[in-house]
Amino acid sequence: MAQSHIEWTEMTWNPVTGCDKVSDGCRFCYAEAFSKRLQVMGVEKYRNGFGLTLHPETLQEPFRWKKPRVVFVNSMSDLFHKNIPLDYIQQVFNVMKQNPHHVFQVLTKRADVLKYYDSEEWLDWSHNIWMGVSVENQHAMPRIDRLRETGARVKFLSCEPLLGSLPELNLQGIDWVIVGGESGRNARPMQPEWVQEIREQCLAANVPFFFKQWGGFKKKAGRTLDGLIWDQKPVMPELFVG
Repeated sequence: MAQSHIEWTEMTWNPVTGCDKVSDGCRFCYAEAFSKRLQVMGVEKYRNGFGLTLHPETLQEPFRWKKPRVVFVNSMSDLFHKNIPLDYIQQVFNVMKQNPHHVFQVLTKRADVLKYYDSEEWLDWSHNIWMGVSVENQHAMPRIDRLRETGARVKFLSCEPLLGSLPELNLQGIDWVIVGGESGRNARPMQPEWVQEIREQCLAANVPFFFKQWGGFKKKAGRTLDGLIWDQKPVMPELFVG
């Protein structure tokens, strides 16, 4: 686990590392570049670079965190990768369930796998598991329906990197929307009107809106949208109750 610089979480926990590309949002994957850098540095956890690797030794880590935390699960992978055994995914879910004082944020681009596992009742949704899907452009919008059809208690969208306009978002049953531009030297530009369009839809639907950053070289680009910082989050304090 590690403290995180991601604005919408507090720390990361990676029981799996490594992945492969499935959509436009993956083109300049930060996790791939970071994994390869850690491999060169000799970090044992990344001995396989960005090859999919399970880390069962990490499953005990949340039991050692006494203070309630907000945790991004698998920031360096995708928990619903088709090559991750279902039994291992269930073990991760069980760890999250047994630590009800923490909030665990899970994010996937593989919404079809998520929906299939859920439809077979293989996933146990405790109150503290927030499930999200990445929605980088209109091609990815069907993921929202797959998410909405699951039994997750809290559902969110990560529109990052936002690569195009997302008109007519169906936000029914969605509890949170995060928007951000692509980071790094090869970042594809994000247009202000795309962000404003999503914000207005969130306001109309009374869904919390979180603007992460404009992209590019993040610190220089900033997080201000129309003169304001948008840090809205779901207000569910009961999630921290055991």
